[in-house]
Amino acid sequence: MRRIFLFVLGGLLSCLVTATIARAAGHNIADYSLRVHIFQFNSHSHYYQRSLDMVDGEGRANVYENSEPRGFDFSYHCSDRLMVSPGYETYPARWKKPGQTIEVLQPVFGKPGAFESCELKVEMKESAYYKHNGLLNEEPAAVFKAWMEKRQYDPEHGKNEPQPAPVPANTPVPGTAPSPAPNPDAAGPQ
Repeated sequence: MRRIFLFVLGGLLSCLVTATIARAAGHNIADYSLRVHIFQFNSHSHYYQRSLDMVDGEGRANVYENSEPRGFDFSYHCSDRLMVSPGYETYPARWKKPGQTIEVLQPVFGKPGAFESCELKVEMKESAYYKHNGLLNEEPAAVFKAWMEKRQYDPEHGKNEPQPAPVPANTPVPGTAPSPAPNPDAAGPQ
C-alpha cells in the first residue's frame, strides 16, 4: 500500500513540475497584439562550452500598431538567433516599455506552436521601411499607410498579403477588349 501511495505521489509531483515548466516556457499569443516585420539585422553569436549562449546585434524593422506602420532601428541580446521576415510575414510582439523595448515572438523550428521571445531595444522613426528591388528604403509613415489601405494590407487583423492594386475604371482589362476585325490579307484560318 505504501509503495502505491509513493508511486502516485511521485507521479503527481512529476506532472506538477512538468506543467509548471511548460507554463513558464509557453507564451499566450493573445498577449502579443502588435506585429513586427524584421527587414535586416546583423548578429554576433556567443558560445559557452561549444553551445550557443546568446546572440546580439542591430537591425531595422517596422511595427504595426493600431493599423499604423512605424519604422524603428533596434539592438538586441537574445538567447537564440533572430529571423528576417520573409516576404510580408510578421511576428507577434508586445511593448515591454512603450517606445523603448518591444518583445517579439519567433517560431521554434521543429516545434509547431512553440515560440522563443527576444527583447529589442528600439529607436522609433517617423517613417516606415520597405524593400524595393532588394534594397531597403524609407518613406513617411503616412505614405506607407496609404499603400497599406490601397493594397488591403493590415497584418494586425489577419490581412497578411497585400492585394494587387485596383485597376482604374477607364482602363481596359486584357482579354475583354473587342477583337480587331479580321484581316482578309492575313494568312491562316479566319
